[in-house]
Order: sequence, then C-alpha cells, then structure tokens
Amino acid sequence: MNIQNLEAFVFVNHFGSVNKAAKTLFLSQPSVSSRIQSLERELDVKLFERVGKRLILTNEGKEFLPYAELIIQSYKNGKKRLKDNATTDQLVIGCTGLIANYLIPHVLPKFKQQHPNVQIKLITGTTEVIENKVLNCEVDIGFVRSSSHISIHKTKVLESPICLFVQPTHPFAQMESIHVDELAEQPIVFYECGSLDWTMITNLFKNLHHKPNIAYEVDSLETAKGLILNHAGVGFLPEICVRKEVVSGKLVMINLPVVSNVCLKTQMIFYRQEKPVYYDELFQLSKAQGEMVFND
Repeated sequence: MNIQNLEAFVFVNHFGSVNKAAKTLFLSQPSVSSRIQSLERELDVKLFERVGKRLILTNEGKEFLPYAELIIQSYKNGKKRLKDNATTDQLVIGCTGLIANYLIPHVLPKFKQQHPNVQIKLITGTTEVIENKVLNCEVDIGFVRSSSHISIHKTKVLESPICLFVQPTHPFAQMESIHVDELAEQPIVFYECGSLDWTMITNLFKNLHHKPNIAYEVDSLETAKGLILNHAGVGFLPEICVRKEVVSGKLVMINLPVVSNVCLKTQMIFYRQEKPVYYDELFQLSKAQGEMVFND
C-alpha cells in the first residue's frame, strides 16, 4: 500500500476538495485524483462521493479513515526514530515547574551516567501544555500533576507532602503541634498552584473562626519560599521544594494534624501508542529520588 495514496485520501477528506488538497501536497489536481483512484482500486471500494461542490466520505471511507491516519502516523514515527538513531538518540522530557526545579536536576545526571550518548531536551510548561505535547508526539515523557486523557498512559511517580513551614526563630518552631485557629493570628504567605491538591488548604483558611491574615498571595514557589525565609510570614509549601532549607535549619516544618494527609501529586505520562524506550528507567530513578527526598 502506497503511503502517498493514503496521504492524498486523508488530505482530500480534511479539505473536502481535491484542489485544496493538491495545493497543500504541492501536487497537481490530476495527481491527487489519480492517487485516490489507485487507493480505491486497491481496496475495491469507493471512498468519496460528491455532494454539491464538496467531496464527502462514503460509509466505507469513514470506516477506513482511522486506519489510514494510524498507518501514516506510524510511518512518520518510524521515520523519525530512524533519523534520530542515525545521529544521536534523543529523549524529550516535558515537566511542570515543580519537577523542573526540584526533581529533574537530581535525576538527569544519574540517567546521563548510564546513557552518555542520549541527548536530552527538557521542556517546561503547565500540565495542560505538557499533556498536549505528549498527545502531539512533541514530548516523549511528561511529568504532570494529573492527566485523565484516554490516550495517555499515566503512573503516579511521587507525592510531596504539603506542610506548614516557618523560620526557626518563629514561636511555632518551638511547639510540637499547633491548632489550626492559631494560624489566624499570623501573617500568611499563600502559594496557590491551581491544583485540586490545594483544595483542602484553601478550605482550611475559609473554615478558620477568625479571618486569616493572608499578607501575600503568590503563584511562584520560589517567591513564597523567599518571603517565608525573610520573615514575611508562615506558609504551606510542598516538602520537596524546601528540602535543603529544612536540612540546613533555615526553615522548620510544623505539625498541623488537619493537613497531615495533603500531598502534591505528580504523574509520569506517555502517549499510549508507543511506550518510550527509557520510560521505565526514568520512572525508577524519579521514584527513588522522590522517596529519598521524603525520607531524608
């Protein structure tokens, strides 16, 4: 089966016109018509019928279309793989800012030690952006907060507890545990990431007996952490982003039982049609590093 005939079929269906398909494919109209006719002879079915000035699929054409698209995509994927392997093996990773800043820098050097010839390209974006790039085969492996798309395979790779952090000189630092109402008396640095994982934290503030003093509301983890480090207030942050500060004694994690089970979750994803070569290995390295962060 000729891949060019399949492309002509898909393009004519997309535009509903041989003329427009021919312009896109840089071919003459007779060439496109000839390819369609050749495919129809090979399949022994009629793929299009004319309705007014527009060509529309027959029932047989509708049935065959998804298979034609799959064959074309598989061909392109295989061609790309051969081209990449001919020069250097490449792995394209997409991830959210949290993963890019606090997990990837620990994982990729270990991966590179085992695969020195693999060229790594890193793309940072929102969960929605990375998910779309995975679906469009622009990214091999993605790290996102949550994905529910039916064409994406996803596996939970880490959970970062969301905890209350304060300066070591803060009165809370000397207490074994605090009650949620005591938060209302403190200036709060509130980081909102827009994730469902933060719903409980948001509701916590809404349910305080007294209106909380949210002195700063920011959308950057580093900004929130910097404000807390500079005595601007107390705040909730994913544990993974303040690991170094806790170990060095610059920040103290406070026990607040009401949010003890709240975590920021991250999934690793890939397009279901083809599991990336290095997926399992990268998953194991990432999971091990994530567990190491939490257990240190």
